[in-house]
Amino acid sequence: MRHRISDWDNAYANGINIPQGDRWPAAWVEPAQQYREALSAEGRAKLGLVYGGKPRNRFDLFLPESRPAGLMVFVHGGFWIGLDNSYWSHFAKGAVERGYAVAMPSYTLAPENRIADITLEIGRAIEAAAEEVEGPIRLIGHSAGGQLVTRMISATSPLPETVRGRIANVVSLSGVHDLRPLMNTKMNEKQRIDRDEAYRESPALLEPMPNARVTCWVGAAERSEFVRQNALLASIWKGLGAETEAVEEPDKHHFNVLDGMTDPNHPLMEALFS
Repeated sequence: MRHRISDWDNAYANGINIPQGDRWPAAWVEPAQQYREALSAEGRAKLGLVYGGKPRNRFDLFLPESRPAGLMVFVHGGFWIGLDNSYWSHFAKGAVERGYAVAMPSYTLAPENRIADITLEIGRAIEAAAEEVEGPIRLIGHSAGGQLVTRMISATSPLPETVRGRIANVVSLSGVHDLRPLMNTKMNEKQRIDRDEAYRESPALLEPMPNARVTCWVGAAERSEFVRQNALLASIWKGLGAETEAVEEPDKHHFNVLDGMTDPNHPLMEALFS
């Protein structure tokens, strides 16, 4: 059956297409705050570390009980126009319990920043976090964050070679890997994506760096565009020499697909730490 998308805003709208979807992201605020307070009380949280000169160029670092086995960096979503790192702190739990330090950066949002500028900020955030923690680096990002972490392992990554060489694995969680469709949405009044930027910043339109490894993970109950975007990158990059995997987690939507990050033994964490 042939199908053409006529309402691009609805195609990328999550909350209104999920039962009680208006609960998020507010539902994350309290558990995130409780996690920060608990680890701060144990001396295992470094909050507001600076990686750049703008007000939002900060990251939180959560530490395991013993010497970190490596570093996980989580990059949040919000379509590059909303939210900050404070909503997601509790999603560090699974990796911390696996013995990893977890960095969670904020970044300057659109329209103040172009997506290309956000790419550079995330590169600096990862580099700064890598200076704090030794060992392998694993990246995971949700939604817009999925674009940002896969952009870090593209051939035109802003990361220095020393940091690229430490990246062991990447998970793009409900990632948006081709920015061109978003040019058709009302959100683009703030995102300001144009054709040139879409081609420079869409991981699916770029080549992966050598030895790139990525798992594209999406909720099977998500909007069809997110499911399509998930399969897209895994398929294209596999043909360009990367090691890829595409997973559709049953019964998960765009928000609760993150829940596996709180469980160190969840298949999502197994994929990241494989």
